[in-house]
Order: sequence, then structure tokens, then C-alpha cells
Amino acid sequence: MAKISATEVRSGILIEWEKRLWRVVKSRHVHVGGRGGAYMQVEVKDIETGSKNNIRMHTDDKVERPFVETRKMRYLYAEEGGYIFMDEENYEQLTLENDFFEDREGYLIPDILIDVLLYEGRVIGATLPTSVVVKIVQTDPQAKGSTVTSSYKPAQVETGITVMVPPFIEEGIKIRISTDSGEYLERE
Repeated sequence: MAKISATEVRSGILIEWEKRLWRVVKSRHVHVGGRGGAYMQVEVKDIETGSKNNIRMHTDDKVERPFVETRKMRYLYAEEGGYIFMDEENYEQLTLENDFFEDREGYLIPDILIDVLLYEGRVIGATLPTSVVVKIVQTDPQAKGSTVTSSYKPAQVETGITVMVPPFIEEGIKIRISTDSGEYLERE
């Protein structure tokens, strides 16, 4: 096992904490002004029992990252109860259940490559890329005469999720969004 810094903990990876394996569901860097200092707030799920827990780590803490085999797999399509992926090396297909993505399945776009994690020969998780490019399918038009401001508007993307975007973004435009936070990053 290798040690990583608490600031390197991100959604989808596995960590060992209190002698158990946990899949990171969410991680957030929190900086408290003044005396508090910075810390990582991490939501994890036990891979054996499925129970969830919240962990607070100091940014200089080290955490064990167990050795897992990582395979690049391409997303093909969804079917009832899961998502079908193809191994890039041997072309075998694999079905991953919905719970592997912890409500992040809205970032699965056709042909996206993800890392599927295997521990002792069994699938224990999947890691999405840090960002994806998606097409806007529905949003309100920009009001005439308005200038670019810091206000954002909701926009639905091709995968069905809603993202807050700047007012100049229109239907049909492709944007890049973060798979960790779901935030708009840039126009493509």
C-alpha cells in the first residue's frame, strides 16, 4: 500500500481508514479563516458493508491507498440496473451497477474512458475523469441588452443533469463540467 496526502483524496478512489477499505464518495477541501486551518471533509462508503461515514482529515495527514488493479474501460450504454463498459485491452464487456457511481452517472457520456478498480479480482469501484464535455439541450435564452454578469442560469445537458452556466451559454453549445463538483468550467 502507498501513502497519499489528504489533499490528494478525490471522489472514486479507495483508501484504508481504521483498517477498513472505503470508497471516497465526495471530498472537499475546507479552509477556515483565522485559527481553524484547512482540512479535508471526506464522505466515504465501506466497500464490504455499504455503510457511509464522514471523515475529517488535516491537510498534512497521510492516508493509505491500497493496491488496486486499474483497467481503462469505455462506456457503451445503459441498461436496467447498470451500465455496460468494454475493457480496452481484451474487449470483454462488464456491467457496473448504479451504486458504483454514487449519483454521478449523469457524467457518463458515450465513449468516455473511466478507470475501473479491481481489488483481489473483484470490481470495487470506478473513477471518472476530472471533467467531461457535454452538450446543452435546454436553457433559457440570454436576455437582450444584458451584459455578462456573475449571475448564472440553469441548463440541462444531454445526460439529463442540470448545470448552472453563464448567461451567454445557449442550446447546442458544448461545455466542460467538473465531475467532482458538477460546476461549469468552460465553453468548448
